Amino acid sequence: MASWQQRLPGWRVLALVWAVLILGVGGTGAWLNHLGPLPRPVAEAPPAAPQPAPRPHAEAPAPSPEPPRAEAPVPAPPPHAEAPAPAPPPPQAEAPVLEPQAPRAEAPAPQAPDQPAAAGLPVVPAAADPALIEPGRYGPLPRIGLDGRTPIRAYGRAFDRGNTRPRIAVVIGDVGMNAAQADEALRRLPPEIALALSPYGHRLPQLAARIRERGTEILAAIPLEPAGYPLNDPGDRALLTAQPLSENLDRLGWALSRFPAYVGAIGAIGGMRGERFAQVPELIGAVQDALRARGLLYLDPRPGSGNPARAWGRGVDLVIDEPATRGEIERRLAELERIARERGSALGLAGSPTPVLVERLANWAAGLDASGLALVPPTALIRRPEGLADATSTPPPRTP
Repeated sequence: MASWQQRLPGWRVLALVWAVLILGVGGTGAWLNHLGPLPRPVAEAPPAAPQPAPRPHAEAPAPSPEPPRAEAPVPAPPPHAEAPAPAPPPPQAEAPVLEPQAPRAEAPAPQAPDQPAAAGLPVVPAAADPALIEPGRYGPLPRIGLDGRTPIRAYGRAFDRGNTRPRIAVVIGDVGMNAAQADEALRRLPPEIALALSPYGHRLPQLAARIRERGTEILAAIPLEPAGYPLNDPGDRALLTAQPLSENLDRLGWALSRFPAYVGAIGAIGGMRGERFAQVPELIGAVQDALRARGLLYLDPRPGSGNPARAWGRGVDLVIDEPATRGEIERRLAELERIARERGSALGLAGSPTPVLVERLANWAAGLDASGLALVPPTALIRRPEGLADATSTPPPRTP
């Protein structure tokens, strides 16, 4: 058996081999450690996709526009593209602007409503037309518009000219002197019955506006010197036969400027009807000329006097409330019906809106249609001036 000395060379060789292997492995590790940068490309390859974004930010400070470009294209456009979706609300905000135009479409209706009850629309403008007003010494005065329109046309209540039944119109005077009576008349009477406002009344512009809102025609009451003057006193602004014409026309201007927007005038104050003044042709003629020049009608309050000679208008056929008792009022209303059937039309006048008159008129008017008669506004009965049959006179009110 070989001794250990004999085996020593083999062990040395084996030790040498291991030493070489160890040195090789260590050298390889040292070499790989030396080549450590090589893993960097390997590490850069995977994150290369996500990390280019930060690197542009690192370089972005120089080209600062690039970062906004990167953010704008990706998120910004989609929100802005959706923003137009809310944009339709603005058109909806414009829709309310179209809604007021619907009432505008209805506005023309009052211009020619000959069937006001059926349509349920106002038939007299609630507001005064500025085109039909001019300044006067005592306040606004009516006038004919530049387009030829008259207050008769503008503020007259429409009616059906095709209705062939006999017509009856009624005017109540001295309205405005008693607020409670005026309120009761507005509450109970039909709108076809016209109201004449006393120039001595209270809060006349406000009262006139309320009357127009219900579609009722308004007249200005003109205080003229009556029979029995000065015992019968028509007030300190009355037109008198002893005054010069210039003073009477000045007082007429005062009476006409007390409130706006009415169809014409009537020469009566309460139970006084200007009989003495109307007996002077040049005086009453000058008043009618002044009214016609302003596009106003004139109702002569003297029963049986006939139609005005120099103004569009009508004469009264009957006074309803003399005396103002229940039985007498009913008797005279029946007489008014008889006149209408015989002549085709009739115009009645009441001196004041007393409670008994308003009650009787309201009951009478409610049954008038069943009697085969038509209750109409006074403008439905006016006539051409008897003394002015040419084109210089004001045209009649417009109706369909």
